[in-house]
Amino acid sequence: MINDIISSAQQRMQKSIEALKHDFTKIRTGRAHPSLLEHIRVSYYGSEMPLSQVANVTIADSHTLAVTPWDKSMVQPIEKAIMTSDLGLNPATAGTVIRVPLPPLTEERRRDMTKIVRQEAENARVSIRNIRRDMNQDFKDLLKDKEITEDEAHRAEEKAQELTDKFIAQVESLASDKEKELMAI
Repeated sequence: MINDIISSAQQRMQKSIEALKHDFTKIRTGRAHPSLLEHIRVSYYGSEMPLSQVANVTIADSHTLAVTPWDKSMVQPIEKAIMTSDLGLNPATAGTVIRVPLPPLTEERRRDMTKIVRQEAENARVSIRNIRRDMNQDFKDLLKDKEITEDEAHRAEEKAQELTDKFIAQVESLASDKEKELMAI
């Protein structure tokens, strides 16, 4: 019973780490990466579609992305969607290929990005701590229902804390790596 609670919590904590990694891919460093445009949605015959479902996004060079629509009539809507996104990018159309140059990051923008990284990391830490709180509550409920002894509950809470510490260390490591990546010129 205790092991089930711990393994379930471990899976949830791992999902928090995966979500953090996913959030970090959206944070732009100096290099071009197709995941930067992942969240952009394009109006496609009256419905909103993710960019990846209406076009192929590739890396042209280290500071340029190339977007090739599957349907030639989608060039203008894709260009408009990229322009109106929160990324501040100015695409240039060359026939059926849309080139998206990524401007170099200024020092001020890099500092803003590190603040965002720290905020995302804090959100992940809070999520992991909430999972620990839920685990400890489950252990207290089992103790109250007399399904486990006080010693077992105490040992289970220690295991929960060790698991929490392990995942928080992973968050710290990911955050410091992303900050170094952002501040590298």
